[in-house]
Amino acid sequence: MKIKQFEYKPLAHYSYAVVSNGEMAIIDPERDPEQYYAFAKANNAKIVAVLETHPHADFVSSHLELQKETGAIIYNSEKLGADYPHQTFDDGDSIKIGNATLEAINTPGHSPDSITIVATENNDTALFTGDTLFIGDVGRPDLREKAGNMQAKREELAKMMYQTITTKFNELPDDAVVYPAHGAGSLCGKNLSDAASSTLGDERRDNWAFKKQSKKEFMDTILDGQPFIPSYFGFNVDVNKIGAENLQPAISKVPFEKESTATDLIIDMRDEASFKKGHLPGSINIQAGSENAKFETWLGSIVEPKEAFTLVIDSEDSKDYMLNRVAKIGYEKQLKKVITLSDENLMKTEQLDVADFKKNPEKYTIVDIRNISEVEDGKFFESAISHPLNQLRDTADDIPTDKPIVVHCAGGYRSAAGSSILERQLKDAKIYDLSDAVNDFK
Repeated sequence: MKIKQFEYKPLAHYSYAVVSNGEMAIIDPERDPEQYYAFAKANNAKIVAVLETHPHADFVSSHLELQKETGAIIYNSEKLGADYPHQTFDDGDSIKIGNATLEAINTPGHSPDSITIVATENNDTALFTGDTLFIGDVGRPDLREKAGNMQAKREELAKMMYQTITTKFNELPDDAVVYPAHGAGSLCGKNLSDAASSTLGDERRDNWAFKKQSKKEFMDTILDGQPFIPSYFGFNVDVNKIGAENLQPAISKVPFEKESTATDLIIDMRDEASFKKGHLPGSINIQAGSENAKFETWLGSIVEPKEAFTLVIDSEDSKDYMLNRVAKIGYEKQLKKVITLSDENLMKTEQLDVADFKKNPEKYTIVDIRNISEVEDGKFFESAISHPLNQLRDTADDIPTDKPIVVHCAGGYRSAAGSSILERQLKDAKIYDLSDAVNDFK
């Protein structure tokens, strides 16, 4: 049994291929299936199964495209209520992939329809735990109150997770390798490890969820301090329940215009320096300059599902790359067009005099756009007012404009987006981005 872990860093997402004796199964695939086809070809294997541990909230899966292109059977829990061709895969169900056996365990908690997939061959055991068991944590139980086939309150799901952790893994060996669907940086949990895998024995020893504790203690811990829920999460659950359109036909429909212009909602993916030198009025700067930049998360937190927008890119060479990134969260259908800019009719963003700000912070209104949990851990400026970035478009009008406004986050990436939102919405105010100079104040 050969196991390959694929990582998509911006969403801290792991997907998997299991190969045995010429057959291959794919677990929790991302939107672009090409890497799975390449891996199957390299290993002379036929893709025969696609398994979904649950309908994902933070990315759009390619399970339906894989089924259409390869004829593979999709497996998931009956509780999911999937609207695409599939076979149910629940407690006691198993399939053969070559010489390997893949068995389902219902492990509700993150969602009512979550399963863990137990893969065995000879003496090797691997657990594909989806968003149930992470390395050092378990999945958050508060994402399914408003989305999906089965709505469930966070308290009910927290109780389910307690039951799952205390009963569902007991018969499995300590040397079973744990392969989760996410790592550190995902919003599907709050204390995920940087490690990409672990063993069940190590998790029993080190993961807080396996510690001996009462149900109340467990629930208090899992429900406390969870990160915000991006706007697109419920939308992606629903897309994944139906199955997404094939990627390439979907993104090929988006128009592209060189040296063009736009009005209404504009998202500019260029780096902060380029954006501030010249951008279309009203643009919001969500940077995608690196493969690690959390572009998808903030696009789906700032732009509502089905809200139309135009995307500004740095060059035509970036078009396909950026369309792929937009499609990772299923936003390609609301993308009106992709454009590059001319040098005409652009506005500049004035730079903050950091030295003056240091000497006279009282002359400024300081806006902290970090998440609530970050602010609760400590403020950088006592006078700062909290307006989390994911809510800023809705709360901007509550910010006083009698002084120049300085926007800050924790490191500078988010404040580029935050300051551009305020520049768009508070047209008579003077807006400054503290950017990475925030590190001088920590």
